[in-house]
Amino acid sequence: WIGVDTDHNHAESLADADAIFKVVENLFCVFFTLELFIRFLAFSRKRDCLTNNWFVFDFCLVLSMIAETWVLPYATAGGDLGPIGLFRLLRLLRLTRMVRLMRAVPELVFLIKGMLIAARGVATTMFMLLCL
Repeated sequence: WIGVDTDHNHAESLADADAIFKVVENLFCVFFTLELFIRFLAFSRKRDCLTNNWFVFDFCLVLSMIAETWVLPYATAGGDLGPIGLFRLLRLLRLTRMVRLMRAVPELVFLIKGMLIAARGVATTMFMLLCL
């Protein structure tokens, strides 16, 4: 979705964006907030969440997402964001979830590497078929 948002959403802030971008951003924000809340409830001692580095990292990501989705667009009312515009760059931190997934499931890395190796042969075959 980040790629679609980057390519097709030309609005400066979420308040100025088309309805589909507002809906999807709010859905992602709700989903990740609920995920973090459920993970928080899974701790038997709630203060242990502060010692879990992944939980603290995800909390910072969700907090910045809440600020970017629900607070900043309406606090600035479509005006110049100034230094607050840096929050758009923090969206890239969401991609770090993929790194976490790759560490948790190393078999997925092997599958992706295998697909990349196979893509060369598939592309060559497709090129030969198109030339015929």
